Amino acid sequence: LKNFRPVSNLSFMSKVTEKVVLQQLLAYLTEHKLICPSQSAYRPHHSTETALLKITNDILLALDSGNVSLLTLLDLSAAFDTIDHCILLDRLQHMYGISGTALSWFSSYLTNRTQSVIVNDHISQVSSLSYGVPQGSVLGPILFILYTKPLSDLIHCHSIESQSFADDT
Repeated sequence: LKNFRPVSNLSFMSKVTEKVVLQQLLAYLTEHKLICPSQSAYRPHHSTETALLKITNDILLALDSGNVSLLTLLDLSAAFDTIDHCILLDRLQHMYGISGTALSWFSSYLTNRTQSVIVNDHISQVSSLSYGVPQGSVLGPILFILYTKPLSDLIHCHSIESQSFADDT
């Protein structure tokens, strides 16, 4: 769309608040060892580079041992828009132990959001959003990681080596 303009209405204060929440959430997840070790995003001394080094090392070790390797790459970035708020809130509470005021804050953060589209100076009707995380949000990637933990658990329960970085597995 030539004249399509995506707009994010996240205010400066929203971004500051999200950064504070992110720091507290990461400290909590790290302290309680709730971030999957094969997830490179949001871990100290981990990056896309360390994820690629781990993958390369795993493949070379398998080849040296005479094993067959298969590399499957999943880019789940479009899945950011499919996150079910009810499921995410349930996972935050039951898988990660987030409750009380913190859980209420996440519920407030996710719910009652709307969107509209502007094309050629024409604006669409406002639609309610019950899925996805806010575009351009600071918390979006970590919420996605926490939401998709069952995928990581499924992969690991079948003794398959995996490495993830945010929405790439």
